[in-house]
Amino acid sequence: MTSDDLAAMLAEQTPACGPARDALLTGGTFVVWDGLVPANQLFHTYRTRLRLTQKRGQPTLALAETVEILKGTGDELLRIGRIDTADRTWTFMLFLNATATTVLACTGVCATRDKTD
Repeated sequence: MTSDDLAAMLAEQTPACGPARDALLTGGTFVVWDGLVPANQLFHTYRTRLRLTQKRGQPTLALAETVEILKGTGDELLRIGRIDTADRTWTFMLFLNATATTVLACTGVCATRDKTD
């Protein structure tokens, strides 16, 4: 998969998709891992991350929406990807179908608490 392929898959699944696509097209790095993870496992993990980021006051993009998408996906096997902005201030987590041909959800987290968006 190329960065252009991934950028084309980032539509409007969540409000974080646009910023993730921009990060990718402006020098960000990306990886899509080979392993598959059940969506219900990811739901529990990211629901916990949502609570923790809210408690810490850490800025996120579309984390609540992503948690809901993962909840609705049941036990479907998903592939995970990640995009880091060139300056490493934001990390975007991507949840793709098993064949890595469709992005189902995308969320972003800011690496610094004083950065708002």
